[in-house]
Amino acid sequence: MSASPADLIITGCTVLVHDEVHDEEERIAFREDAAIVVRDGVIEAVTTAAAAAELAAVERIEARGQVAMPGLVNCHTHAPMVALRGLAEDLPTEEWFNDIVWPVESNLTAKDVELGARLACAEMIRGGVTCFADHYFHMDVVADVVAECGMRAHLGEAYFSSQGPQGRERSVEFALRRRGAAGGRITTALAPHAPYTVTEADLTATAELARAHGLPVHLHAAENRDQTDTSLARHGVTPVEVLDRTGLLDTDLLIAHGTGIIERDLPLLERTDGRTAVATAPRGYLKFAWPDTTPVRALRAIGVPVGLATDGAASNNSLDVWESMALTSLIQKSTEGDPRWLTSRQALHHATLQSARAVGLGGDIGTLAAGRRADLILVDLTGPHTQPVHDLAATLVHSARSADVSTTIVDGRVLMRDRELLTLDVPAVVRELDQRLPALVDRSHGRRIQEYDT
Repeated sequence: MSASPADLIITGCTVLVHDEVHDEEERIAFREDAAIVVRDGVIEAVTTAAAAAELAAVERIEARGQVAMPGLVNCHTHAPMVALRGLAEDLPTEEWFNDIVWPVESNLTAKDVELGARLACAEMIRGGVTCFADHYFHMDVVADVVAECGMRAHLGEAYFSSQGPQGRERSVEFALRRRGAAGGRITTALAPHAPYTVTEADLTATAELARAHGLPVHLHAAENRDQTDTSLARHGVTPVEVLDRTGLLDTDLLIAHGTGIIERDLPLLERTDGRTAVATAPRGYLKFAWPDTTPVRALRAIGVPVGLATDGAASNNSLDVWESMALTSLIQKSTEGDPRWLTSRQALHHATLQSARAVGLGGDIGTLAAGRRADLILVDLTGPHTQPVHDLAATLVHSARSADVSTTIVDGRVLMRDRELLTLDVPAVVRELDQRLPALVDRSHGRRIQEYDT
């Protein structure tokens, strides 16, 4: 370690670490009475508290009674949709889209998106999320909010074929212009909405652009079983088979939801030429009463990482990845009829390293080790609901809550300390957003940005 003072030392905590030698077994462990040394936004060392005691640091955080773990990654969301939280409740998917969400989204302005993004980033920072993958509109303003508030994000400008070629062109232009922004904290993707709203010609063109420019692709596909059945009835192929024949499975591809992935899709997903991952957001599937969930076990068996997500707060009502972690474990147990799957340690692996891999950042974040970016959180386990601790992994997944996150750090910068947000002014955002809500939620115009017919 360098003789000059470290930028930050966190000491006295228990650190969640990954066994990357046996990573296929999803092993994690905990180091007690440990310390993390951070320099220039990077973890320089994970060592003992005793070894760090004599090291000089510009800033030091005493973290006894807390667990240091990699920041959570929200692998698929529409962050600005927090402005629609609670607006479309207790509806089937088709009515949710056609009667409320897509009419309201026709009113969206860049200012609405900015305020929604600010509120969403505040919520995620408070919940221990350090990175999110966003698929939405007016993404330049989302990128500006990310740059200002200090988070890490993987951003894509969404488009439908109904927008004409301009939609796809905007998606490409945004991805190329903002790639690597905010000191490298922003990565970008092409973002066609879904196979049921984007033509095969446009999907093929997107795949070609992705390969030409070295860009990943983030889209919805096989969101639910109805979409798969409709695709089979109308076209004779599943949504995943559409991705295959348009060349998207040869790109680095992030598939949102995938609860409609069926057995015939698995060989295609296994032999992709790119990096294919799936993001699961289980709370929304329960709200929509979808009969299936993301087939995590089958995807794991073929080597496809599954990251955790929330989707937008219009369907999920929150951006709480902590809840997604617990629900994923519980729903997988119920779906598989096996209490041994998904274990707490496996759930933590999905929430951290697998989620980082899903958004293409597995070499940079997702684990606390020397050389990784210093994206980490401290979780306070001194509350009565987390005591006593017999199994630390189970305590984190099934007893701890997002409100137990005390400190959130991205690239070595403290964004929240002792539950106090340091980079966002929530009351000011809420005041301005409240003034804009009547115009935003007005549906009297009769417009929709798109039609849901699947």
